[in-house]
Amino acid sequence: MLTVPRVLRLQFWATTVAVLALIYAVLAYLALPEVWSHYEHQPGLAGRPMLTTTTTGIPGDPINVGLVGSRGELVQALVTAGWRPADAITLRSSLGIGLSVLFARPYPQAPVSTLKFDGRPQDLAFEKAEGGSADRRHHVRFWQALDRGTEGRPVWLGAASFDRGVGFSHFTGQVTHHIAPDIDAERDFVIAGLTAAGMLDATYQVSGIGPTLTGVNGGGDRYFTDGEVTIGVLSVNAAKVAEAPRELANPPAVEVKQSAWQAVARLFRWLGGGR
Repeated sequence: MLTVPRVLRLQFWATTVAVLALIYAVLAYLALPEVWSHYEHQPGLAGRPMLTTTTTGIPGDPINVGLVGSRGELVQALVTAGWRPADAITLRSSLGIGLSVLFARPYPQAPVSTLKFDGRPQDLAFEKAEGGSADRRHHVRFWQALDRGTEGRPVWLGAASFDRGVGFSHFTGQVTHHIAPDIDAERDFVIAGLTAAGMLDATYQVSGIGPTLTGVNGGGDRYFTDGEVTIGVLSVNAAKVAEAPRELANPPAVEVKQSAWQAVARLFRWLGGGR
């Protein structure tokens, strides 16, 4: 039989748990995402989904990189930084990538699968091979998101990832590339390469999908990310610049979030997260 003091204690703890759960829900799902959302350098991107889908509607790779400039400037800058435009998907290119993987033959412009953003397939795709075949490669897809951004130039959003090997999709069973889980590293790889090539005037970040430790892409591969999109402002006419690009600051709340995320990500990598 419950005594009055025990009933009161149970009511107290039940109320405490309920209040803490409510506080958590408000912080995790309302307050903090709102505080961390920022588009001060490119307000026209606010409200975008920042996640691609496969051609069958399955959530794909997140948007994690962007570039500002004309189509010609984007192509020239990436080629200067050592990237190769990917071939279109045809019977010939599909056979070519298969032979490249099976017989370890180079195919530096092998096709990439189609992903959609805002309902549209990628406008451009580039890759950089690692090794002697198309089995392992850096690759990035781009979509023109804005005709005219704050800089008065087109804004392109991209999804960059590293193909670590060929296998079967966990969702459809189709042959596909599997990506490495640390997609922030690949985003940084794209920006670092363009910086080293002298193709960037400035860089800044806007909000992407938000901090994610257990993301899953269209092939069933796990990924983790701080959820930010790093955008590089290309030099006009893809002219080489000698100075390092200006790095525009994030809001203080985002900087705090990023510092906390780095500690979490280091622990997650150490534990083998996303493998």
